[in-house]
Amino acid sequence: MLTTNRGISGLLADSGEARPRVSYRTDLVTALLGVWFGIGLMIDAWAHSNLAELETFFTPWHAAFYSGFAAVSGWIMWQVLRNVRTGRRGVAAVPVGYLAGLLAIPGFALFGLADMTWHTVLGIEQNIDILFSPSHLGLVATMALIISTPVRSAWSGLGTRPTLGQLVPALISLAFATTLVSLFLSYGDALQWSAEGIVRVFSDVEGGAAGDLASSMVITNVVLLAPALLLARRWELPFGAITLLYAVIVLMPGAQEQFENVSTLLSIVAGGLVADLLIRWLRPSASRRGAFWAFAALSALATWTIYVLTASAISGLPAVPELWTGAPIVAGLIGLLLGVLFLPNNVRHEAAA
Repeated sequence: MLTTNRGISGLLADSGEARPRVSYRTDLVTALLGVWFGIGLMIDAWAHSNLAELETFFTPWHAAFYSGFAAVSGWIMWQVLRNVRTGRRGVAAVPVGYLAGLLAIPGFALFGLADMTWHTVLGIEQNIDILFSPSHLGLVATMALIISTPVRSAWSGLGTRPTLGQLVPALISLAFATTLVSLFLSYGDALQWSAEGIVRVFSDVEGGAAGDLASSMVITNVVLLAPALLLARRWELPFGAITLLYAVIVLMPGAQEQFENVSTLLSIVAGGLVADLLIRWLRPSASRRGAFWAFAALSALATWTIYVLTASAISGLPAVPELWTGAPIVAGLIGLLLGVLFLPNNVRHEAAA
């Protein structure tokens, strides 16, 4: 027993070297395995939203989800083990950006066990209660740390002007992490609305449905814009970065609605394209505060204007002009406030290590 304890202590004791960095290929594999993990969750979310009878924890949907966890976790642990074999110990064996994901792995496993116990004792949730289950909240928090690993790896490893190809692992992983937020705020997700529903509720100020949609637009605006501003604060983004980000983010609400809301989803992707055009024009960065603020406001305004106009083109113009004209302006103002919060002062970009 004493020998075992010494062996564990020897592995955990830091050997003192500077932490290594992984290659682009390694980050890309981590991101792609995170896609498996994320799509597994989307399949499971679809099943909970659309299948009437789910009576057991052991389903094909959970198998897709947890196999993704096993794949990406095994890959992260392998990166650490490779460094241990070279003589590194403790934190010195963990690549830059990979520590939080590594620590989240046992946490996710414990929450998975808790989730199985919860379902066995209390049954399977299929309504809004699924979004408030303590075991589910623990799973999504630890999952976010795992699949966002390539973002943290790229944060200090890429220069301020990466190409789109160089940024792909970070974009994919951040986008899938954002889908987790989208999933657990589904009760306020404007992307789940159909064109017909948008026009119908913005044509009637009675009953509270218009307020529900307007509130959902506010929540979803923040969920979409926050990762875009995070990226723009760190890097001078290449064209296509926000389009790719938004194209991945819309997959979760699409899966939950069996992609019956495809016109709404496409309007958001179009908003991402406009955001990329604004980046090319304004060149927002951490050292260009005014351009950053303008990008935050204008990209939000454009995205939600396209959202409303797309619904109107399909189902007719809403009857209450204050709602369909004012809601995108509210989004733009919130975008401006987010821009101020993300970048209150000009800062100098750090040179890549």
